[in-house]
Amino acid sequence: MRRLLPRSPGARVLLAIVAFFVALNVVAIVVSIVAPDPSGEDGSGYATQARGAAAYAELLRRNGHAVRYLREPLSDTALDPRDTLVLLDAQRLTRAQRRALARFVRAGGRLIAGGEDAGAGVVTGAPRWLAGGPRTAVPVAAVPEMRFVRRVASAGGGGFLTAPGATVRPVLGSAPALLAVADEGRGRALLLADASPLQNRLLAHADNAALGLALAGPARRPVTFVESVHGFGRAEGLAALPARGRLALVIVALAAGVWLLAKARRLGPAEDTGPAPAPPRREHVEALAIALARARDPETALAQVQAAARAQVVRRAALDPAAPAVAIRDAALRLGFREDEAAALTGEHGSGEALALGRALARGRR
Repeated sequence: MRRLLPRSPGARVLLAIVAFFVALNVVAIVVSIVAPDPSGEDGSGYATQARGAAAYAELLRRNGHAVRYLREPLSDTALDPRDTLVLLDAQRLTRAQRRALARFVRAGGRLIAGGEDAGAGVVTGAPRWLAGGPRTAVPVAAVPEMRFVRRVASAGGGGFLTAPGATVRPVLGSAPALLAVADEGRGRALLLADASPLQNRLLAHADNAALGLALAGPARRPVTFVESVHGFGRAEGLAALPARGRLALVIVALAAGVWLLAKARRLGPAEDTGPAPAPPRREHVEALAIALARARDPETALAQVQAAARAQVVRRAALDPAAPAVAIRDAALRLGFREDEAAALTGEHGSGEALALGRALARGRR
């Protein structure tokens, strides 16, 4: 079986640490998918927190609108007057952005603007905003947007004061008004003094959802949430991936690093793949013969080697154990023994014949 874990204790500790953090990130991803934490900027169509508008975007999507998100600056974008533009809780719009919105409305666009700055610099005679608006508002004008609206709940963040005879008309509540409408050119601007009726926290209250659908216009009109005012810009490369996608890439990279660590060569001596094989028999016997030849009393040891080698030849040649030396020598030659090896089987086992005798013993075992 191939070894999957490194032998080194240090490498095992490092592998355990990396595996722990990988497992921790996997658990975090699973938890975020099963029970995601609310997040995002106030008024953003991406935001799932209480003051976000993700629920409004989903409501529009489920009722047939094509929902888009604009991440480019308003002043650098060609706005399509066939769209409905949603701009909630935008702060500190530039003059160029206000002029772009005004051109969009006059060309036939539909603008839903909510918050303290709604309509300023976009429509003629923009209403004055006051803090502390109504918490409940009812329609005060017969306009198409109020057809299915009877009562709207608000957080009471602010209201509009409109001048008598102004082109901007209050349609929800009065003195101060929660919603005012202005027709500019071929388009229409719908101004909410407080964006809370369209936020996640209040969209399901009273007739707020019906109000949100009415403000967006017919289902054939695409709805675009302006996200550049909430800090979202055009993203490229890895930055264009969502946070979960980038986290998944990090986890894959860590897993690849762990795999490379387990497979890579480690510093230190080479590891044995198995037990060392025994040396070849001939080399072993020759080494043993040399050792015996150098012993103090080689005669006794060589006599045992000679007897063992002679017994092998007698057995293989089917000779009588008492056969003469000449018969044993001739049988060894027939069996393929060399001349010196055959002579060593029958001659005097002196120190000069130790190697030949050792080779004879090795040959007889083959």
